[in-house]
Amino acid sequence: MPANPGHGDLTSFGDRLADRVATRRSQIVLGLDPDPARLWPEAIRRAEAAGDAGAPAATRAARAVAVHCALAIEATAEECVAVKPQVACFERLGAAGWIALAETVALARERGLIVIADAKRGDVDVTAAAYAQAFLGETPSPFGPIEGLGADAMTVNPLLGRDSLEPFVTTARAHGRGLFVLVRTSNPGAADVQERALADGSAVSDHLADLVADVGAPGVGHSDLSDVGAVVGATAPERLAALRERMPHAVFLLPGVGAQGGNVEDLEPAFANGPAGGLISASRGIVAAHERAGGDPAAAAAREARRLRELAWRLAA
Repeated sequence: MPANPGHGDLTSFGDRLADRVATRRSQIVLGLDPDPARLWPEAIRRAEAAGDAGAPAATRAARAVAVHCALAIEATAEECVAVKPQVACFERLGAAGWIALAETVALARERGLIVIADAKRGDVDVTAAAYAQAFLGETPSPFGPIEGLGADAMTVNPLLGRDSLEPFVTTARAHGRGLFVLVRTSNPGAADVQERALADGSAVSDHLADLVADVGAPGVGHSDLSDVGAVVGATAPERLAALRERMPHAVFLLPGVGAQGGNVEDLEPAFANGPAGGLISASRGIVAAHERAGGDPAAAAAREARRLRELAWRLAA
């Protein structure tokens, strides 16, 4: 099947990801969930040294957040294949937070990392199209096209139905980018809705998986991976095999390792379609590693990212 059918020579997201995983020999995603109250001390020191003591608190905090994320990326980039900035953690800082997010995305791309914007957007089709332009594409205007954030992929919420996903798919596919659709999330309350039984006996998450497989089918590339993946929590390993059977071509984004209790050793079914079939996301587990192990935050983060990388690569081999 040709990569990204109907879009010329544009390489599909699945193919690009598979190549990056093979080149870097890593499936680890650095999650960036910056809390202004828990930044690395060096980030605060550098931000204070910038000399903007008279600036608003949001501006100063956003500067420190940007430095914190830059330090985390520089410490772990060699061990990771992607970064996943949690958009809400930047948005709460206002306009300055969006600048910090844009700087973080630009640096990650400079370091050869795939950028997954963890935005979890989902709305009616007109609004979904605007979200897609903001994160993955560009917005036409009388003044010329307005570039969006430039993420390689983003997380989306499918609960408004297929028509709410289609604008995201269209924009992502047109730009060689990807999506990760929420199917079975990592939070403790996920089962409240996602494991509820439907009339046919299947779970809501099973139906969402079928939707992912259907909308992702036209975007399967030479790697046999689709440009539409699924968020499947590492905290529910008992669901992995069944969901993989329903989504044979989807890349699984697997949050929840570390602080939420998920274990890399339990994730083998995610890699049934190859080493790039699963991306293991760790946020606090990497960035806050020094809080458990002590020592320099950057060194502790690098050690933990390396440990996860080696463990995951053996599992997927």
